[in-house]
Amino acid sequence: MSETNSGIPLIKFEMDMTQLRKAINEAVDQALERHSLAGSLPPVLNREQLMKFLDIKSTKASELMNRRDFPVIRELGHPKILTHLLMKWLEDHTEWVTENAGSGYKQVV
Repeated sequence: MSETNSGIPLIKFEMDMTQLRKAINEAVDQALERHSLAGSLPPVLNREQLMKFLDIKSTKASELMNRRDFPVIRELGHPKILTHLLMKWLEDHTEWVTENAGSGYKQVV
């Protein structure tokens, strides 16, 4: 393994153009989806918006909002959820990420 001028390790690997195009297209599609979704939601969600966004009923919304690790703010009168923290929470609690991405996984937002 060699290093760049800044001392960062340089990893070399081989990939054919079809694989490279597929990987790039998937990454771009995911980024576009993430940013278009995040851009269409208000920065702070109320209970009804949360229920609509997650397609859940009142009981499940109450269950989520009472979890210690759920990003709810109660200091604003009625409970509110910060959208960017909800997205992070959803990602952190997605089984696929835990089972497949490994410990080195870190999303760049």
